[in-house]
Amino acid sequence: MKIASFNINGVKARIETLPRWLDEAQPDVALLQEIKSVDENFPREIFEDRGYTVETHGQKSFNGVAILSKLPLEDVTRGLPGDDTDEQARYIEATVMGDVPIRVCGLYLPNGNPTPGPKYDYKLAWTKRLEARAIELLATEEPFLMAGDYNVIPQDEDAKRPDVWQEDALALPQSRAAYRRLLNLGLTEAFRSRNTGAGQFTFWDYQAGAWNKDDGIRIDHFLLSPQCADLLQDVQIDKEERGRSKPSDHVPIWIDLAA
Repeated sequence: MKIASFNINGVKARIETLPRWLDEAQPDVALLQEIKSVDENFPREIFEDRGYTVETHGQKSFNGVAILSKLPLEDVTRGLPGDDTDEQARYIEATVMGDVPIRVCGLYLPNGNPTPGPKYDYKLAWTKRLEARAIELLATEEPFLMAGDYNVIPQDEDAKRPDVWQEDALALPQSRAAYRRLLNLGLTEAFRSRNTGAGQFTFWDYQAGAWNKDDGIRIDHFLLSPQCADLLQDVQIDKEERGRSKPSDHVPIWIDLAA
């Protein structure tokens, strides 16, 4: 089962890019972030015509997450538990019914800038809620994954110029500690379980020639439960997508599971 995560930075802006990538990469499941569309305006027919079931949790002009799946989906839920007042569309869950059912959690973790301030407080509180949800899912002892744009640079080697990010919400010690708490629950970071070293990025800013300088950061991650990690066969970043026409500022990252 090939599962991909892709922050598309607007489904309307990527109305040509996303279908082309799906046709080439052929993921069984794609977890999308920043669709920037309400549910009723999401162009689902384009993806349904390609054999995907479409589930969205949208928001006008901002945020928004979606699941595209060629396999049946069950028990779809929207919104991260723990705060009934949270109106931001950043989280969606479903069980993908493959040979081995996999619970997939698609997320778009808050950016948190500027710091200090309410946006950073929201980022940390949101991550704490994600940790609580991970604990609940771990208790089931069933395979699950949490994937998407975490807006966290885990280590200095995950940035071309780590010094530039020292005061940014993506790399502050509190952000990294919150991310490590997820790992310390027993989750496996898929990419780092198979790849080491610097220079492996998933995001390049549109400004200041970041792409041409390879001035990137790695902020898109797959975290796997122990039962899901046992199924991991491969993990890759589709870096070449950033060099295509009308690219997102992120590129897809995908895993292959024996499921």
